Amino acid sequence: MLRREVLSLMASAACAAVASPGHASGIMAPPIINSAPWTLDALMQRARVMATKPYKMRPEVPKAWRNLTYDQYKSIWFRHDRALWNNTETPYRIDFFHPGLYFPRAVQVNVVQDGSAHRLGFDFALFDKTDKVPDLPLDTSMGYSGFRLRAELEQPGIFQEFMVMQGASYFRAIATGQTYGLSARGLALNTADPAGEEFPDFIEFWIERPDEGAPSITIHALMDSPSTCGVYSFDVTQGTPAVIDVRAHLFPRRELDHVGFGPLTSMFLFDETNRNRFDDFRPAVHDSDGLLIHNGTGETLWRPLANPRTLQISSFIDNAPRGFGLMQRPRRFSDYADLEAHYHQRPGLWIEPTGDWGKGAVNLVEIPADREIYDNIVAYWRPRDPLPAGQEAAFSYRMTWGEEPANAAPVAKVRNTRMGKRFAGGHIVTIDFENHAVVPDMLDQVTRHIAASTGTVSDGVLQRNPETGGPRLAFTFDPEGAGLVELRAQLRHESHAVSEVWLYRWTA
Repeated sequence: MLRREVLSLMASAACAAVASPGHASGIMAPPIINSAPWTLDALMQRARVMATKPYKMRPEVPKAWRNLTYDQYKSIWFRHDRALWNNTETPYRIDFFHPGLYFPRAVQVNVVQDGSAHRLGFDFALFDKTDKVPDLPLDTSMGYSGFRLRAELEQPGIFQEFMVMQGASYFRAIATGQTYGLSARGLALNTADPAGEEFPDFIEFWIERPDEGAPSITIHALMDSPSTCGVYSFDVTQGTPAVIDVRAHLFPRRELDHVGFGPLTSMFLFDETNRNRFDDFRPAVHDSDGLLIHNGTGETLWRPLANPRTLQISSFIDNAPRGFGLMQRPRRFSDYADLEAHYHQRPGLWIEPTGDWGKGAVNLVEIPADREIYDNIVAYWRPRDPLPAGQEAAFSYRMTWGEEPANAAPVAKVRNTRMGKRFAGGHIVTIDFENHAVVPDMLDQVTRHIAASTGTVSDGVLQRNPETGGPRLAFTFDPEGAGLVELRAQLRHESHAVSEVWLYRWTA
């Protein structure tokens, strides 16, 4: 799937997703095709039973829908005045996406109210289209490809989009005033394994109708794949930041040896570490520029992202992690100079475990990419021990979409990394840290701790950056013929850390 096209589809739909407050009542909404009593416990039991049976792929929508071109798919859009709960006191609005093109298998959507689940039927009258769209077969039971959430983010009566759930187990959210960028999904299975990755699907949703004035909305999802079933509950709160509390229960059909909790997917093409590889007017192109980890020992790690020439996988072993996430630290328009993509407004996403996730590792997968249309970065928590077949597993976490969280410890953040070759051989690295009160005014009181897995590194020079006011560490390294070097740097004062731990994997 090409991310630029998918984001373009979302952006086009969003143009129609700001509702004016003056619509008359009685406007159409999705029809209810059946109703039944509903409880979360019953959904759990359904997943348990499913997991004891062989996996069965859902049917595809009719061929005419699957064969829609990109332009034809874009030429069908949901009418916001026909949204679920439009012209009611419910604080959220739900718009729906039609299936087809990149979404050949539809999902079922239910509304939960007063202890009953009401299944919503597909109704083409909820959409507008242009004359580019061919005649399509219609079936009330077909389902949708996903949905988006809108709320009064900035102005009363104006409902703006802030979250989308569409495709496999993918979903995206933004803080108020931001632009869609990286995405999340329910579960990662066998990411970057030679035998191929498995992508579980959310096959059915239950959306609880919130009361008037409620700050949050709860969405439940049933997951299915060849390897596992699962039930997810999302408590969603819009704002700055947007917060999603996730509770997940897995029912593995087979042993899950390579499983990823809280998986994040993003794009990194270039920045000032690899700018020379791209003939582009922009100084940087990425949805995220670094992996941030607050590990179980209290360290704060910052790993700038890379666009390698070959696939590379990094594992940051930990016990009871405090959190991890993909961040977008440069926030000025001039950092990207892109009037279309607005990379300076892309959100960071922080994963904070609820409870003890035990031993494992934060895995970072970096895939070579030559265009910004490809998502090439994946990060997730991989438990050390496999999840046994037939044994229920539960985990939960909080997702924070927007700016990054406060430091776990009072240390200076890494603001920028630059790299280049030296005239005399080897390479030079500069790391700019923020101007933080924990860093002594007299930089000669700060010790530099620089290490390399192979080759040689210099002692480095520490100077004040006159533009930022923060310290800049510059050092050289020579790989001495090695094709890969793991670099590490940190600033300390009187044996105490005063900066994040900077980590980088250099490749020839």
